[in-house]
Amino acid sequence: MKKRYKKIITYILCLCLMLTNMTFLTGCGKDEEEDVIVLRVSNWEEYIDEGDWDEEETIELENGTVICSETSMVEDYETWFYETYGKKVVVEYSTFGTNEELYNQLSMGDTYDLVCPSEYMIMKMMAEDMLVPFSEEFYDPTIENNYYAKGVSPYIQSVFDNLSIEGEPISKYAAGYMWGTLGIVYNPEEVTEEEASHWNMLLMDKFDKRVTIKDSVRDAYFAGNSIYNEKLLLSEEFLASEDYYANMEVVLNATDKDTVDAVEDILSDVKKNVYSFETDSGKADMVSGKVVANQQWSGDAVYTLDQAEEEGVILCYSAPEEATNLWFDGWCMLKDGIGEDPDKQLAAEAFVNFMSMPENAIRNMWYIGYTSVISGGEDNSIFQYAEFLYSAEEDEEETVEYPTAYFYTGKFENELTPEEIETYTIVTTPDQTKRQLFAQYPPEDVVKRSVVMDYFGQEGNDRINQMWLNVRCFDLYEYID
Repeated sequence: MKKRYKKIITYILCLCLMLTNMTFLTGCGKDEEEDVIVLRVSNWEEYIDEGDWDEEETIELENGTVICSETSMVEDYETWFYETYGKKVVVEYSTFGTNEELYNQLSMGDTYDLVCPSEYMIMKMMAEDMLVPFSEEFYDPTIENNYYAKGVSPYIQSVFDNLSIEGEPISKYAAGYMWGTLGIVYNPEEVTEEEASHWNMLLMDKFDKRVTIKDSVRDAYFAGNSIYNEKLLLSEEFLASEDYYANMEVVLNATDKDTVDAVEDILSDVKKNVYSFETDSGKADMVSGKVVANQQWSGDAVYTLDQAEEEGVILCYSAPEEATNLWFDGWCMLKDGIGEDPDKQLAAEAFVNFMSMPENAIRNMWYIGYTSVISGGEDNSIFQYAEFLYSAEEDEEETVEYPTAYFYTGKFENELTPEEIETYTIVTTPDQTKRQLFAQYPPEDVVKRSVVMDYFGQEGNDRINQMWLNVRCFDLYEYID
């Protein structure tokens, strides 16, 4: 028995020695593990460059910048972070399909460090004290690697600064990623430009079962509320008001009972007229010709127009004259993940900055079709990328000038110098004033009627959610009648 115990003890000692040597050789000991920062990131599905570009996708800009992508943005960030900060980071990257899905994941106990919700969910998370503010250093444009502070569009920054929850601006807790408008993709062979320029086309008998609307309470509510207030929003007195934008925000964010009841009636009629409420099928339905118009986010509109063009079908995009929803998605750091860990916060802020490098913003835009909030600051690559996509060919007979200076300077036409206007004007073809360029960089008149939908608060949310339940599931008023 003693010999057997001695053999066992000898075996254990040898095993321990082997494990010690393996640890030494592989560098996988406890100290090494503690030096690796694990950054848990959750983003929208298919919302970041995943690499593997074909050689013909290489983008060459006039300033000499050459952009191609072999590996994913996440892999490239891990490499860049180590080279820049001398620390190893591993990104655990996951995705979500809707803002509500992300919120439910967090409520069920999932833990993330950095997430990318939309504007109203950012407001909700701020109101519920779920977020960590970005550091003061993050906003310092004099720091070399602060690509977000140096490159965010002044127009977008002003939007973030002017939106607040309980007196605190969104810009303190969120850094923008992508932005756009809500409008209508339409087939100009079937729908006139005038018809597509009003939300009430969703109710027209002419398009019975030939249009689709988003299966989203907020997007549908915005369209319904715009139809309900169409006469007011287009009246000369309202348009000429000194407080036009502020008044428009009040009207389109109203959730009082009378407004919600009226919108419910309108959306119940829309339900009878549309082909479907959809979340993603509208793009394919437009390309196939199953429908002739589709309520769509501008980024998906660009994708739809591109896909249709490959099939020989020309589609257009409209931002209705009553108003359009200005939406954006932004990066936020969560208290439950970041906590008070300075290394995690460094990694999270560095991730945002890496996404904000002009060449990386272009990679993401090219890959997903949406528009980055990054204008580039002193680096003109973003504007040159827009020219790369949409400038008219030299032998084009008919061209138009398309100004985009507000995005790059934060100033509107009456504030701009002639030089600024010229610098940021794209000479393009007339069709692009209704197509991809229009969707990606809407003109000033569209921006001036673009409203951010607020976080409505508990009472407002309960009211419109019940309205949506009635419209989508019950049509209670029909039963009462």
